[in-house]
This record gives sequence, C-alpha cells and structure tokens, in this order.
Amino acid sequence: MTPSNDPEAVLREILAAGARPQKIRNLRTIHELCRAQYDAGARDFSLSTIGKLLEAQEVMKGRGLYNEPAADYRRLIDSWGRLAGPAPAKASTKSSAAEDYVEGVADPAARMLLRSVIAERNRLQAQLNTLKGAKTVTVDRRPISDTGQQGAHASASLTDSERKALLKAIAPEFLRRHGWEELKFGEIVNERGRTIFDPGFAVGLRKLLGETDRNL
Repeated sequence: MTPSNDPEAVLREILAAGARPQKIRNLRTIHELCRAQYDAGARDFSLSTIGKLLEAQEVMKGRGLYNEPAADYRRLIDSWGRLAGPAPAKASTKSSAAEDYVEGVADPAARMLLRSVIAERNRLQAQLNTLKGAKTVTVDRRPISDTGQQGAHASASLTDSERKALLKAIAPEFLRRHGWEELKFGEIVNERGRTIFDPGFAVGLRKLLGETDRNL
C-alpha cells in the first residue's frame, strides 16, 4: 500500500474497512487534533507529541499508540506528518521570546491552543503589513451578518479544562514565576522589558474566553 499525504483520504480508507464505534471516535479525534496542530503551524507529528496531546484531552494513553492494535492511528498520524513535511531550517539557534513563553506552559493542550492564537496573530499582522503598503484602502461599512459574529463565540468550543489552562497561562502569578509581566495594554514583557506578545494579546485572549478580570 503506497503511503498517502492526504489525511482525509487515509481516514476514509480506514473507516471504509470497518471499525468499532470507540475506534471510530478515536480516529476522528486524532484527525481533528492533528488538523489543529497543522493549522497552527506545528510540524512535529511524532507519536510522542501526539500521544501527550491525546493524554491531555483524556482520549487515550500516549503509550497506547505504540501497540499493535493502534496501527491505524499511527498510519493516520503519519499521513499528517508527511503532509506537514520536515520542519523548516531555522536561521538561528535562538528561539523567539514567544516560543520560549509557549514552551513554559506545562499543559500540552494549552500549548496547542496558544500556538493557534499566535498563528492567528501572525496572520493578522501580515494582513496589517499588507494594508500599510497599500495606496488605496476600501472600507466596507455594510452590516455584518450573524455568521460574521461566530468568532466571538469561539470559546464555546473549548472545554472547561482548556479554558482554565489558557487563563492560567496569562495569570499574574504564572507570569511572575517566569520573570514576565503583563502591562497596561495587555502586552507581555520579560524581565528585561522585551516584548514577548504585542499589546492586546492578554486582553484579547480574555475576551475570547469570556473573562475580563486580569487577576484570574
């Protein structure tokens, strides 16, 4: 059987062969988890990394991926790894301040969600840079439909443990423990005053989670 770089095709092929309901649920969960990792820009689809994320979501024990009955799980994860390709070469061995911050979060699920937030921030920053270079900007003032408000309710898809983990990651005591601080406009800086996350980061994350108290 030739390995496929299309996870959707791999999942359909596995499901077409027939499986128990529990295995089907696990396959779909693994598929969506890997999709979230891929969309967030992650390129590490090793069994160790995915196993930790599955444990964090209480889907299954990570070591279970190495067992013979988990061959289809490994095949699906491997297809995502081939789709993502090798991690791009880094110009420097020094990690960014934002990456250091994310790596300091102990909860694997919270790290994944933070990486998603960072990816969205980078996307918006790229759009802003494009607008800065534009000579003419057209502003659409038409009313936004209800479907355009769906982003405001993104927190509804988070579990209670995921919400708590993200709030903990920007809690004052957590930041102090790492020598960081949240300033007036929601930016996170380290002990040298270097900006780790831009203004609005912590404030925006709390709004996404439906919280307003910065002391949570």
